[in-house]
Amino acid sequence: MNEEQFKRGIDEFNNHMFFECHDTLEDLWHETRGHDRLFLQGLIQVSVGFYHFLNKNFKGAHSQWTKAAQKLEQYRPVHKTLNVELLMKEIPEWLLFASRSLQGEKIEVDESQIPKFILH
Repeated sequence: MNEEQFKRGIDEFNNHMFFECHDTLEDLWHETRGHDRLFLQGLIQVSVGFYHFLNKNFKGAHSQWTKAAQKLEQYRPVHKTLNVELLMKEIPEWLLFASRSLQGEKIEVDESQIPKFILH
């Protein structure tokens, strides 16, 4: 895996550049084989989920985060220096936000609440 490209995707996510993160990690995903491929796909889905959520596509966000959690489960607690455990603890709260939004509840989210991809 190209570490420089991986770290660029992480930085884009952490700067709320979710569409760009998706593009960067997807390019990396295309050239990756083996165990890391599913890991990257999960991170892409987390990023796409936040892109959807911030654009009020709550169904899309919920769907992407659900798929991401299923993929990332096997990479706990840390994979490729990324703290997967911390991310996996955040996803259920965001799934709840998306579900409540789908039911018509107005959810006020401060973008500073969005989790970060934490590298060790």
